[in-house]
Amino acid sequence: MTTTTDLPVSLARSRSAELERQLSQDPGRFRVLTGDRPTGALHLGHYFGTLHNRVRLQDLGVDVFVLIADYQVLTDRDVAERLTEYVEGLLLDYLAIGIDPARTTVFNHSAVPALNQLLLPFLSLVSVAELGRNPTVKDEIAHSRQSAVSGLMYTYPVHQAADILFCKGNLVPVGQDQLPHLEVTRTVARRFNERYGTVFPEPDALLSATPLLLGTDGTKMSKSRNNSVALGASEDETARLIKGATTDADRRITYDPGTRPGVSGLVLLAALCLGRDPHDVAAGIGDGGAAVLKRTVTDAVNATMAPIRARRAAYAQDMGYVRDVLRTGNERANALAEETLDEVRQAMGMFR
Repeated sequence: MTTTTDLPVSLARSRSAELERQLSQDPGRFRVLTGDRPTGALHLGHYFGTLHNRVRLQDLGVDVFVLIADYQVLTDRDVAERLTEYVEGLLLDYLAIGIDPARTTVFNHSAVPALNQLLLPFLSLVSVAELGRNPTVKDEIAHSRQSAVSGLMYTYPVHQAADILFCKGNLVPVGQDQLPHLEVTRTVARRFNERYGTVFPEPDALLSATPLLLGTDGTKMSKSRNNSVALGASEDETARLIKGATTDADRRITYDPGTRPGVSGLVLLAALCLGRDPHDVAAGIGDGGAAVLKRTVTDAVNATMAPIRARRAAYAQDMGYVRDVLRTGNERANALAEETLDEVRQAMGMFR
């Protein structure tokens, strides 16, 4: 039975399927905005959930923008700790997985003032009540590290609207839980266009087809939960982390995420690395138990990550080039942001 809460997701999935068809036929008509907060090392959940897809879109010929959201580190933290280290780590990971600076623009919030200035008119287009009802904001507030909720946390979806609309992005790869955020962006674009004249597209969601990848403790893989395998982890570190992963007492390995999350999360990880169906992977292990499962996962992860780790190490030897990638991306992002802000000022009748 389809419930009212299922219906928007069902529609989004149907729309995503249509968008995939359009992407294969005319990738050049799309501009994608995606990104990460520099709050720690990217991990396997990021790779299979979003990073791999960014390279796919880039290789299709889509104009891809990747945001390093350094300002948004402060949404749930009092200070932005180890920021330079984390930003450089993101850059290394992006280059290692195949992001090509000649085809993908990588930039960071704090280097693009005109982008952030869009937040002011955009905030006038949404009500406090609408922000308060956003389920994703509610969840992020509930898990916030701050003793009190900051204004930045509350207006986070509107800041994301500025991220997407400054470059007139019309396609945003998201997980199901991010649909409410994107709907705020669509609302902002629609209301601005109705009030001042058409400037912005209403971006579509491109839903991820990858199932949620669990961490070594059987819960969602997360930088903040210490349950992830970083892209830059060594073979030995990967083996140690997977060896300590949560399983259960049943020796026979099956893929059943609802009742066996720990075991199924490991099976799924192996399946994603091997390009196989998780049920087939589980059947192949059979009565081998947790030891064989973990060995299978470790071997699959290390084989998949080996070329990525090698490229990452090579790029780390030339950090001057890595920083130039961000500098060049910031220059392009600044030029676009200034153009968009000029259009906004003109549409609003601002004195110039």
